[in-house]
Amino acid sequence: MPSWRDLRRFCNSDGWELYKDTDHYFYRKEDDDGNIKRVKVSKGTGEIKKHLWNEILKNQLKISKEYFNKYS
Repeated sequence: MPSWRDLRRFCNSDGWELYKDTDHYFYRKEDDDGNIKRVKVSKGTGEIKKHLWNEILKNQLKISKEYFNKYS
């Protein structure tokens, strides 16, 4: 499983905009259909739990594990 640091690195390299920096990092990105995707990234450095990671991929990033691994 990736770490929170890995997720943040992915967002920065994949063109996500950091729009809020509080107790978490908040990123957003417009997809090809004009929809805004948003993801909340913990400032912790630990590994993301499997269930949560699957939810983030499916509901926030809306990408495959392969795409994440390719661009992280």
